[in-house]
Amino acid sequence: MANLNPEKGHLLIAEPSILGDVSFNRSVILLADHNDKGSVGFILNKPLDFTISDLLPEIETPLRVYNGGPVEQDNLYFIHKIPDLIPESIEISNGIFWGGDFNSVIQLINEGKLNEKDIRFFLGYSGWDANQLITELISNTWIVTENIYKNSIIEKSNEAFWKEKMLELGGDYSIWSNAPENPSFN
Repeated sequence: MANLNPEKGHLLIAEPSILGDVSFNRSVILLADHNDKGSVGFILNKPLDFTISDLLPEIETPLRVYNGGPVEQDNLYFIHKIPDLIPESIEISNGIFWGGDFNSVIQLINEGKLNEKDIRFFLGYSGWDANQLITELISNTWIVTENIYKNSIIEKSNEAFWKEKMLELGGDYSIWSNAPENPSFN
């Protein structure tokens, strides 16, 4: 179902009209929090060209890092589905958790107890002030959908995720799924 009211755990899918926006063009965002003070989310489908080991040599794994959004891109964030192993995690919804004790994360990764199906790392996040997201929804910048993938979204989402969501929405969105990312390349 599309065009819901935004809630924690829902997905924000960038409307095709967000052309030229470097951060949000063709983005699919998991809303980690949404309340009357604002909203926070992480872009799921924009991998960066380096791994967590490139940022933190003490972590011995080739896990990719994703662009979480344009806010605080010098900070590392993570979502996961293993709160029993990572203390101080905050539940988003559907078995997806945000943050927790980072020292535990490092230890679990180095012991081989975490992999790309369990955790995803982001540089930065996507954030909206109070009512800013609602204003953007009214101006048709985003489509709100349920997260039908539950906690498997950590492993499901990839660079083609936006295209897949356009095809799922159907109608005119199906046409946009095959359009070039930059129409001037057409």
